[in-house]
Amino acid sequence: MAMDKKNKTALGAVGVVVMMGALAWASVPFYNWFCAVTGFGGVTQVSDDASDEILDRTVKVRFDASLDHDMPWEFKPLERTMTIRIGETGLAFYEAHNPTNRTVAGTASYNVAPYEAGYFFNKIDCFCFTEQVLKPGETVLMPVSFYVDPEMVTDRDAKYTKEITLSYTFYETDLPEEVALLSTAPSEAAN
Repeated sequence: MAMDKKNKTALGAVGVVVMMGALAWASVPFYNWFCAVTGFGGVTQVSDDASDEILDRTVKVRFDASLDHDMPWEFKPLERTMTIRIGETGLAFYEAHNPTNRTVAGTASYNVAPYEAGYFFNKIDCFCFTEQVLKPGETVLMPVSFYVDPEMVTDRDAKYTKEITLSYTFYETDLPEEVALLSTAPSEAAN
């Protein structure tokens, strides 16, 4: 009988560990889905088209750029602020430069502040949708087209928003396989 009690306790402990592991594994996709649907945490929306409605009310959009501590690029917005009408499509450019002597790949994460505006900030096209690869010494201009959804003016919390900050942080990522093979080919040929 004592052995059955120990087995039940061990089985229960293993069950708790498995359940906690499953919840931890599912929490990231669930959190990402929740943020995308609600705009929580400043997560923006993605739109295939421009807004159908443009209001007379304007909003100031500030652009921010930062780099992860391991990212060797230089990265900045070309324009620090832009005032647009709500619903109007805006186009902003960021500049990235690779000052190193090696090819570097990067991916940008982003958010919007204040968080209440995230649900209403719609990106039509953005460099952050894809991985960027810069060769040694290369400088590129990267566009982001966006609009602020007119429904923001009727939202209980977001309707008082007069300024929105769009922030990007670039992180170094592994080179795509085809680029990595090309960048190692000359050094192997020299051997």
